[in-house]
Amino acid sequence: MGSFSLVHWVIFGLIFAAWIIPAWKIVSRAGFSGAWSLLLFVPLVGAIMYWVFAFMEWPIDSDTNHRGTFD
Repeated sequence: MGSFSLVHWVIFGLIFAAWIIPAWKIVSRAGFSGAWSLLLFVPLVGAIMYWVFAFMEWPIDSDTNHRGTFD
């Protein structure tokens, strides 16, 4: 009962990918390093991160070349 089987690791990998890949893309499109999305796995910090990123000015917003485009 103390060790994980291969099935457990595969399920963990799928859950990890399901959370990190979209978060990495969103944070990257906002103009930040995608590595910030790894904070989602720190319990309280991950919840705070959503609020901070939601209400702060993103670097891509201040770039006049990207304003109004959807890449």
